[in-house]
Amino acid sequence: MNVPLFPLSTTLFPEGLLPLKIFEPRYLEMVDAARRDQTPFGVVSLLQGSETREPGQDIEFSQMGVLAHIESFEEIKPNLYFLLCKGVERFKVLSKARDESGLWRAQIELLEADVSKPIPKELESAANKLGQVILSFQKHRIKASEMPFTQPYRLDDCGWVANRWCEMLPLNVAQKELLLGQNNPRLRLDLVNDILEDIQISIQFPSAQ
Repeated sequence: MNVPLFPLSTTLFPEGLLPLKIFEPRYLEMVDAARRDQTPFGVVSLLQGSETREPGQDIEFSQMGVLAHIESFEEIKPNLYFLLCKGVERFKVLSKARDESGLWRAQIELLEADVSKPIPKELESAANKLGQVILSFQKHRIKASEMPFTQPYRLDDCGWVANRWCEMLPLNVAQKELLLGQNNPRLRLDLVNDILEDIQISIQFPSAQ
């Protein structure tokens, strides 16, 4: 499978939400093609370089990523798009090349989707803490459209809980890539739970309207 790539300074996880402002010609064309053909693009994490194109800049990015589907689209003005994307399948980059516009394309291999696994008793605290975060957003009257993840809230599923924490926790790219590459969602949640036990969570709320 050949897909265009969007290297970003963040890491997308399956079922995660990703808001994007698009203004570079290479990515405007990528989005136009994705909307026209109803196809996804791949999001990979930057290891070196910046999101915007700079002459002579060396770019290095993760060899693992997540396909993103466009959930909503708004053309704010000519050559400026606002997107809300949602993560779907994980993939591994097999080969990559840059075209004349500077857009990276890659031949990828899709990885197996998470098998639904119930939360074991010893990891219930991770799910309970995430439930408290959701309640806090709701108490602050945050609109569903402004929440960092979408319903249904599967607080009984290892993969879903682990992925939502992976998006919110202050982890570096290497840590997130390790978690993204963990094929067993129960083990991924186990690793996340170890992190949760070592840090204090601080939640930033968008302004309620």
